[in-house]
Amino acid sequence: MKIYFNLCLEGFTNCYVVVNDDPKVMEALIIDPGKISSEIINQIERGRYELTAVLITHNHTNHVKGLSTLKKIYSPYVYAADYDVGGGKSVVLRGNGEMEVAGLNVKYYSVPGHSSDSMVYRIGNVLFTGDTLTSGIIGETTSKYSNRLLMDNIIEKIYSQADATVLMPGHGPPSTIGGEKQFNLDIPYQLN
Repeated sequence: MKIYFNLCLEGFTNCYVVVNDDPKVMEALIIDPGKISSEIINQIERGRYELTAVLITHNHTNHVKGLSTLKKIYSPYVYAADYDVGGGKSVVLRGNGEMEVAGLNVKYYSVPGHSSDSMVYRIGNVLFTGDTLTSGIIGETTSKYSNRLLMDNIIEKIYSQADATVLMPGHGPPSTIGGEKQFNLDIPYQLN
């Protein structure tokens, strides 16, 4: 597996191209296509990967705007907790689960709080967190209830992962679970 990072300057969002470079598979998926650049297309085409899926962490325009461009070029399945994101060729995710996408084992976790449809994806030792958890902060919420729900979900579903797990957020630099437990002041967390 290889992960290619792409920054969309319009919303300062992170888009990730994840490829299964096993010569027998050669498939790719994209996480949060904020904007599709020629660099993203080149990563797929030059690697001779088949784009089979798009994973959406939540339905905010700056994370899904490039989906319409992708659908004009490729025919991927769209995995999201909101049917409206992908339309006809969608797989609507509910709760927590596991699936195989692009020949990769993908675990998914429902983590509402920032938005009702927020999902986090785990591929190998990497968590793609969207706006749920960004290096040093948690996602914005609209109420005290949403904030508490988000913090509880982060502690239960994200902080329960191994400290060495890498976080690839929807905005900003990567982090690790251990780093967030130690330095994220938004979540009161006691290290054992």
